[in-house]
Amino acid sequence: MTNRRIATILTTLGGCLLVPAAADAHVSFHPNAIPAGSEVTVNIRVPNEITKGDISSVALKMPGGVLEALGDPPPGWTFQATTKKLAKPIKTDDGEVTTEVTKVVFSGGHTPPGQFVNLPLTFSMPSSAKAGQVVSFPTVQTYSDGEIVRWIDPSAEDEHPAPTIDVTKAGEALLDVTGGDAGPPAKLPVDLAGPVSSGTSGSGSVSPAPAVTRTIVKHDNDSTLSVIALIIGALGLITGLAAVTRRRTATP
Repeated sequence: MTNRRIATILTTLGGCLLVPAAADAHVSFHPNAIPAGSEVTVNIRVPNEITKGDISSVALKMPGGVLEALGDPPPGWTFQATTKKLAKPIKTDDGEVTTEVTKVVFSGGHTPPGQFVNLPLTFSMPSSAKAGQVVSFPTVQTYSDGEIVRWIDPSAEDEHPAPTIDVTKAGEALLDVTGGDAGPPAKLPVDLAGPVSSGTSGSGSVSPAPAVTRTIVKHDNDSTLSVIALIIGALGLITGLAAVTRRRTATP
């Protein structure tokens, strides 16, 4: 077997290993484990999974109790927040707040097929969100050809799960945790967060700053085990092909 044939086989195997990752992309937050009572900046990562049409709009329903939300739209995008009046004003360190944010919309974009867009969003975690809880953000993604994808399913195993954030203890670090396409493992243990991020005050609020990232891997993830098995099989095939080539080269 020629070296060119071996190279062709290896290229095909490599392409097969990459397909599952592309097919499983979902809307997700980064970081995705946030301390209770904090104000943070996150990236909403939105993939374009169709063959025709650009991502043109992304709308998120905010959980109750978000008092402020600010967007930093990429070039070509715009940001808008929808609010409603609170039944009872809330007193904060910055004064009295009379409204809460119910929805945010990024629109006007042109993210083509095979790419994703990061949409920066700064918001305050609801005071009702306690350590150990999982907060869901139902999302509607619109394409330029009119197709709409609703990321609103309640379970991570569903086809279009809503992106989620795990709430950790107040004052702990921001984390970007692996374990699910739409968010970290459900009910992330609250003691997994590392040291307090720089810029964190004694009250536990976190200023918008780069996240302290720690990767936590779920070892019981069936898809991970499948990928590992596929890689091991590919390595075995590579070794066998190389041995056959050496023997044929050595034969007079």
